[in-house]
Amino acid sequence: MQELKEKILKEGLAIGTEVVKVDRFLNHMLDVEFLERIGKEFRKRFEDCEIDKILTVEASGIAVACLAAQYFEYPLVVFAKKTSPNTMTEDFYEADARSFTKGTVSKFRVSKNLLHAGEKVLIIDDFMAHGEASLALTEIVKQAGGEIIGIGAVIEKGFQGGSRKLRDRGYKVESLAVIREISDGNIIFD
Repeated sequence: MQELKEKILKEGLAIGTEVVKVDRFLNHMLDVEFLERIGKEFRKRFEDCEIDKILTVEASGIAVACLAAQYFEYPLVVFAKKTSPNTMTEDFYEADARSFTKGTVSKFRVSKNLLHAGEKVLIIDDFMAHGEASLALTEIVKQAGGEIIGIGAVIEKGFQGGSRKLRDRGYKVESLAVIREISDGNIIFD
């Protein structure tokens, strides 16, 4: 998506050789009008897919998933929680996801009454790096007996191999902007 690449170059910031900061429009402050176009692009990329639910992770994926939902005729959006709040009293599906950016492992949890066997689920997130978050979400969908229709990422750091891992497992992956390299403060796209 050319418009996204231009926005990353204009408003994003390369930090070192592995981090892209896009907090001016995607994951700290939201450009809602722009994210609507992101949602519309996901619909184009998955136009041949019938979905029952969109699954994402709190917090950065929620806005993107919600804005995409309007273009899929408003399926319910479910987001995995990274902590177990005291309001999560029912059983839940759980999978571990390592964050290489934060150097932590999170336990993603989704209440069992929110995902069901036979549901067609589209996974959408803001970033894909090593693919760990998406792999954890696929595990949760499998635990529920659902069908993974595809995985969408707004920005992919292609050099970290996440989409390759997911495609090797047979998943359809659509990334709207793929970064090939970060070098000397420059972001280079595929």
